[in-house]
Amino acid sequence: MTDLRNTPVALPSQGASFAIRAERASDIVAREALLDACFGEDRHTRTCQRLRDGRAPADGLALSAVREGKLVGTVRLWHVSAGGVPALVLGPLAVDPDCRKLGVGAALMARALAAARARGHRAVILLGDEPYYARFGFSTAKTAELMLPGAFERERLLGLELREGALDGAWGMIVPTGAAAKARIKAGAARAKKAARLVPHAA
Repeated sequence: MTDLRNTPVALPSQGASFAIRAERASDIVAREALLDACFGEDRHTRTCQRLRDGRAPADGLALSAVREGKLVGTVRLWHVSAGGVPALVLGPLAVDPDCRKLGVGAALMARALAAARARGHRAVILLGDEPYYARFGFSTAKTAELMLPGAFERERLLGLELREGALDGAWGMIVPTGAAAKARIKAGAARAKKAARLVPHAA
């Protein structure tokens, strides 16, 4: 299995580099500040958050991108049942606005999907813009009969089969199935959320 602890990704055109590694507890404050900067502080009210509330990310599938000692990107995947079909939901994916031309988002996506495939997962679902995510193989081809627990735009519900036929016949509500987050993790996240308000948001 690929070691994600500290994998450098070269950026020849920019003459710089970033590293993708497993998320660490020390990333929490910076991650929360980055997510607030990218999605707004009301992000916790969004429909996909219902699939994450009180849950832990799938093992090995919470990744951070770091550049010059600073967290500049994050992605996490979560266990769900997609109308009875085991799958993962990807999100949120966020990149520091100052680093969006460096390929950080694409590198996080590629690494996360490779890790999910290596761990034997069969399908990934996300809510996002198809023109961007189509490059990774996502489409609406097999999500037409799936629903989310709240308001969502049908054309933004996308799926990717890591194994052919994994989403065949998927129908119904997407619901969370991941392990409950440990109390100490939830408490830490709450403290991080409070601390993140003191961290300047990315421009």
